[in-house]
Amino acid sequence: MTPPRSAYLHVPFCRHRCGYCNFAVVAGRDDLAPAYLRALGVELAQLDTPRPVETLYLGGGTPTRLVLPLLDELLTLARKWFPAVEGAEPEFTVEANPGDLSAEAIALLADRGVTRLSLGVQSLNPAKLRHLERDHTPEDVHRVVRAAQDAGLHVAIDLIFAAPGETLDEWRADLDAAVALEPTHASTYGLTYEKGTSFWSRRSHGDLAELDDELQRSMYELAIDRLAERGFTHYEVSNFARPGRRSRHNEAYWTGREWYAAGPSAARYVDGVRETNHRSTTTWMRRLEAGESPVAEREQLTPEEKARERLVFGLRRLEGVRRQDFATQTGYQVEQLAGKEIERFTSLGLLSSDDECVRLTRAGLLVSDAIWPELL
Repeated sequence: MTPPRSAYLHVPFCRHRCGYCNFAVVAGRDDLAPAYLRALGVELAQLDTPRPVETLYLGGGTPTRLVLPLLDELLTLARKWFPAVEGAEPEFTVEANPGDLSAEAIALLADRGVTRLSLGVQSLNPAKLRHLERDHTPEDVHRVVRAAQDAGLHVAIDLIFAAPGETLDEWRADLDAAVALEPTHASTYGLTYEKGTSFWSRRSHGDLAELDDELQRSMYELAIDRLAERGFTHYEVSNFARPGRRSRHNEAYWTGREWYAAGPSAARYVDGVRETNHRSTTTWMRRLEAGESPVAEREQLTPEEKARERLVFGLRRLEGVRRQDFATQTGYQVEQLAGKEIERFTSLGLLSSDDECVRLTRAGLLVSDAIWPELL
C-alpha cells in the first residue's frame, strides 16, 4: 500500500471566535501555545520516522497567530516530520488572518519553505466584514497580499457570500475587488448558521435573517460566471483556480487518497482507518502529556464505505467520476453503489451521466448538498 503523501496540522489559536465559526479553535488563549507545541511534538513523535509528503497544510484556527519564535518552531517541527518528497514540487500551505500577519511573519514563512498562503479574507466590504465579526480591514488584505506576492508566495483567498442583508450587487463588487488582488486560487462559501455558534442563536432570536434561497443561488452562480470571466477554472463545488494552481492538498482528499494529521480535532486517514483527535485543545494536550492516546474516534472503513465516499468526493469535482477509473480503484461499479439514485438525479437534470462519466450539471451544483446524503 502506498503511504500517504499529504499531511495536515491543526493549529487552534485565534484572536477571537467569529459569530459563524464552528471550528475547533481557542480564542484569546495565546498563553497555551508553548504547551500546544510540546504536545504536538509528542504526537508527531509517534510516527517514529519522518514521513515524506507532497503536500503539507497548516490550518486552524490561525497558525500565524503564534508569535514569531513559536511560529518558527511550528514550521520547523512540521518539516522535520513531514519533509518534502524528493524530486516533487512541494506544496506547503499555511492559513492566515489578514489582520495580524506581519511582514516579518511573511518573510519567515517564505524562508521556511512555505509556498502558498491561504487567507481568510471573507470580504473586502468594510460593512460586511463588521457583520461577519472579522477583525481586519480591506487595507489589511491589500497589504498582506502584496507582501506575500513580493515574497514569492501563491495567495489563495476565502470569500463568504449571503451575509445578512447583502445584495447581489454588493457581492459582485466584492468578487471584483477580490479578483483585483490577483490571487491564484479562490474559494467561495455561502454563509451557514451552525448549531452552537452565536449566529445560530441570533438567527433563532430574530436578530439575524438568512437570505432567501433564490438570492443565495444567484450569488453562487454569479461567482461561477464572474471568476470564469477572469480566468479561473471552477474545479470543485466551492473552489476556483488559475491554471496549474489548484489546491493539490485538497485534491488528495477529494480523490480518495490517505493523509496524516495531528493536533486537536485533526482527522487522519491511514491504512484504511479514519481517526479523529479530541476536539478540545486542553483535553488533547492533557492526554498527550499523560502518555495517553489523543484519539476520540476511530473507524475502520469497509470497502463499500470507502467507495461511496470516493463517489461523493469525486462528484464534488467538476470533472466528475470516470466510470472505468472508479471501478479499477475501488472494485465497485458506480451503478452497483448508486444506480437508481444516479438515474433519478439524471432525470431531474442534476447529474449528467453517460458511458464514460458521471458529473454534476449546473443545476446540480446549486443543490449539491442535498444530493450527497442520497449517495452515501
